[in-house]
Amino acid sequence: MLKSNSGRLTRRSLLKSTAAAGAATIVGAGGVNMFNVRRSLAASLPDPASVLAKINVGNYVKKDYRELYNLGDNEELWDPAKDWIRTVDWEAVRKEFAGTTVKFAIGAADAESAADGLEPFHQLSGITVELVPIPDDSLYDKVVAEFISGNASFDALQFFSPWLGDFAEPGFLYKLDDFAAKWNLPLDDFYDTYKLNYGYWGGRGLYGIPFDCDIQMVHLRPSLYKQVTGGDLDTKNSVKTYEDLVRLTGELNKVGGGVSGVGLMLGRGFWSTYTWEHIAAQYGMDLFNEKWEPAFNSDAGIKALETILALQKNAAEGVAGWGWAENRAAWLGGQLASNISWQDSGTQATRPDQSKIVGDVLTIYEPRVEGGRFAPPNIAGSTSVVTASSKNPEGAFLMLGFLTTASIMAMNEANANGVAPGYRSVLTNPNLRKVSQPAEVWATELDFCWCAPRLPGMFEMEQVLGNEINKAAVGQTTPKEALDAGAKAWREIMDKNGFYSDKPPIDFAAVADAMWVGKGKTPPV
Repeated sequence: MLKSNSGRLTRRSLLKSTAAAGAATIVGAGGVNMFNVRRSLAASLPDPASVLAKINVGNYVKKDYRELYNLGDNEELWDPAKDWIRTVDWEAVRKEFAGTTVKFAIGAADAESAADGLEPFHQLSGITVELVPIPDDSLYDKVVAEFISGNASFDALQFFSPWLGDFAEPGFLYKLDDFAAKWNLPLDDFYDTYKLNYGYWGGRGLYGIPFDCDIQMVHLRPSLYKQVTGGDLDTKNSVKTYEDLVRLTGELNKVGGGVSGVGLMLGRGFWSTYTWEHIAAQYGMDLFNEKWEPAFNSDAGIKALETILALQKNAAEGVAGWGWAENRAAWLGGQLASNISWQDSGTQATRPDQSKIVGDVLTIYEPRVEGGRFAPPNIAGSTSVVTASSKNPEGAFLMLGFLTTASIMAMNEANANGVAPGYRSVLTNPNLRKVSQPAEVWATELDFCWCAPRLPGMFEMEQVLGNEINKAAVGQTTPKEALDAGAKAWREIMDKNGFYSDKPPIDFAAVADAMWVGKGKTPPV
C-alpha cells in the first residue's frame, strides 16, 4: 500500500523476489521492414510454455518462506484459469508487438527490481521495456508536468490510486476497455471495490488496472488479550465493537512489559484522515451528499473522531506523529497489543525475518458500532495506467497485464512484501491462505468495502482534512471544530475544481455505488 506522496513507491518493491530469467533486449533498426523483423524476432523467442513454467513459487517466493510453509516449487497459490499470463495468446502478442518498446515510469528506488521482474515479459512478448526512473519524492509533480506538456516521456505508470481523478479527468490517461476485451483481461476476478475504484473512473470506462489492492484491518496479539479476557481470541466475537476495543486496549495498557494497548496512525496529513475514515465508515459517515457538498462533519463523523481520541488514550506514546513506517516498526517490534493498519501488518507479523511476534497475531473482522454498518475500509492502494500520449498504448497495456496477473500478485503476498492482490481467485485459494494469515477475513470483508471516491483533488483534500484531525489529536481543537474546518476547506477545493458548476467533473450517481459496495448485503458478523 503506498502510503505517501513522497514515499509511496519506495514502500513497494516491485517484484523484488523475481528471479532473473534473462534475455537481451532487442532494438529494431530503421529502414528495415518491421513486419519481417517482428516475425524473425518472434521466431527467436523461447517457447511461451517454458517461460511460464519458470514463473512459479520456486523462482519467485523467498527460500525462507517456502521452507516456512513447506511450499513446493510448483505450488499453485492462484487459479491457472484466471491467471491472465497463462490464458493470453502470446503467439498473437508476438505477431503484433515483438520488437516494439514500452517506456514505463516508476519510482527510482524500484527501477532495479522492476527490471528483473520485466525480463520474463520480454521473453513472452518480444516487447522491450525501458524504465523511466522518477525520484520518489517528486513523482506526482514530475508526472503532472509531463502530462501538461502533452508529450509525456513514458507510456505507462503505476501510482497512488487517490491520484486517479487528478490524471483521468483532464484526459491524461488512455481508455483501456477495448484492450481489455481484445485480450480477455479477467476483470470479473477483481473484487468490485478495486475494479470500481482503481480501474473504472467516473462512469466513463476503464482507465486503470488495479495493482496494489489494500484494505485496513484490525490486528490483535492473542497471548496478550488472553491475559485480560481469560479466553482464546476468535475473529468474530472476541472484539465485537469499537467500544470493546476501547475497553480492552485500556486494560492491555496496564499489562506492562513495554507494550501499549493499541497502535494508530494519527500523523498530520492523510495518515490521520485514513484512520478517521476507517472508523467513521463504520458509524455510517458519508463524505458527500448528492450535490457533492462535504457531509462528513456529521454526528457519525464526530463520533468516529471521539472514538479515535478514546483509543489514543490507550495508544503508544507519540501516535499523533505516526505514519505507516512508525506504526509498522512498533507493531512488528512487539510494542503493541493491537494495531489498526493495513492488511500487510497481519501477513508480515508471521515472517520471522520481519517480525518479533511470530505465532502471536490474529486479524479480526471489523468491529462494529451501535447503529452503524459493516464497512471495512479500502483505503490507499495503487493502480497502473497507460498514458493518453503513449506511442505504444496496447504494448503498455500488455505489460501492465503481465505485472498485475494473478500468479505474480499471489506470490507478492507469499513474499509478504506488501503488494496486495485484489483477485477473488487468489484470496480464496486454500494454498494462498496457508501463507497469508489475514486472507480469509480479508477476502470476506472485500465484498462490503467502503472507499473514498477518486475525485480530482481528492488527495489534496485528504491531506488538509488530516491536518485538522491531527489538531484534535494533539488537543488544539474539538472533534467538531476539526471536521467543520475540514469541510470548509474541502468545499473551497471542490469549488475550484468545478464541482458546483452546471457540469461537475463526475456525476455523483456514477460513483455512488463504489463508495460502499456492502450496501444491501447481509454482513458476516
